[in-house]
Amino acid sequence: MKLQGKHIVLGITGSIAAYKACLLIRLLVKEGAEVQVVITPSGKEFITPLTLSTLTRKPVISEFFSQRDGTWNSHVDLGLWADLMVIAPATASTIGKMAHGIADNMLITTYLSMKAPVMVAPAMDLDMYAHPATQHNIDILRSYGNIIVEPGSGELASQLVGKGRMEEPENILLHICDALNPHANRLRGKKVLITAGPTYEKIDPVRFIGNYSSGKMGYAIAETCASEGAEVTLVSGPTSLQPRHTSIRCIRVESAQEMYEAATAQFADADITILSAAVADFTPEEVAGKKIKREKGAQTLTLQPTHDIAAELGRRKQEGQLLVGFALETHDEEANARHKLEKKNLDLIVLNSLQDAGAGFMHDTNKVTLLTAESAQSFPLKSKEAVATDIIDKICDICL
Repeated sequence: MKLQGKHIVLGITGSIAAYKACLLIRLLVKEGAEVQVVITPSGKEFITPLTLSTLTRKPVISEFFSQRDGTWNSHVDLGLWADLMVIAPATASTIGKMAHGIADNMLITTYLSMKAPVMVAPAMDLDMYAHPATQHNIDILRSYGNIIVEPGSGELASQLVGKGRMEEPENILLHICDALNPHANRLRGKKVLITAGPTYEKIDPVRFIGNYSSGKMGYAIAETCASEGAEVTLVSGPTSLQPRHTSIRCIRVESAQEMYEAATAQFADADITILSAAVADFTPEEVAGKKIKREKGAQTLTLQPTHDIAAELGRRKQEGQLLVGFALETHDEEANARHKLEKKNLDLIVLNSLQDAGAGFMHDTNKVTLLTAESAQSFPLKSKEAVATDIIDKICDICL
């Protein structure tokens, strides 16, 4: 759990997007965080404290004085308790009050007392968001060091379409993990190129040669690199997966030739390149223009080699570039992987074997050995997200 033991104050304001706060709380708790909600009076018009306290297992704080017996809610204590304050959704009114120190409710006084970093996820209609006053107030919050999670574009509560939708809870969670990760930003300023998934080599308009790669390993690596501050370009073969982190640029391809063209086009600008895709080694010499009918009987398929992307990038590699390959082997695993490491001018190769249960294609887990020219480091079976962290740790050891 990425947020185990972390204390998060979640501020909720009067926006229709307040319902998304429930989803965010569920995600935070699932990652091990302890969440304390502070809600404005207008926020309670959109979502009830009972719902929020059920999800957080804590009483919701809204007023300065909860009873008439002298007890009160201490914004100062909350400011000392929290590891992070997240205001999601943040209305134009609340953003204006934060920018100018107008402490007329419990949420703003908590914000002004906060010792921890503050993250703000705006939510409002497109004209309100675009108004110079709102943009000026957001710039003021940035100047204070607040983290702004830009809203998305789409249909708004007004039924207009534009920028102003609060970012989705899953993406806000990624920003929170980045902010609270003690190892975050090791790759800030680095450009990372990653290939992922299978390639499909056409036989005719409805059939292809492919493999069982799901793309999960490559996508996990892309998310980990992005969470470390890298600018990520992901060249993805056919897969149903979608990148979650907003700093990942995804280029969709289908064939080995398309992946070769995309990878070689992006390579010169990359500081780190990680080739995790399962690229077809062969493609049909001829592609039928029409569906091949069963009535034609037995068919002979002539295959020709595809471009070797790893070898070509190894040939082009310049000083200061790091090139990482993958080797999925069925026998003589380490010997074959070391041969590939040297032949293709790689700096690091990730070896996994189909002999290991739970490793390889279509699993949520993997078991790898990381090989350089001088070393070998083996890991037990782990989730692909954890394996991605091990790979990035090794890359950072090499190049930072």
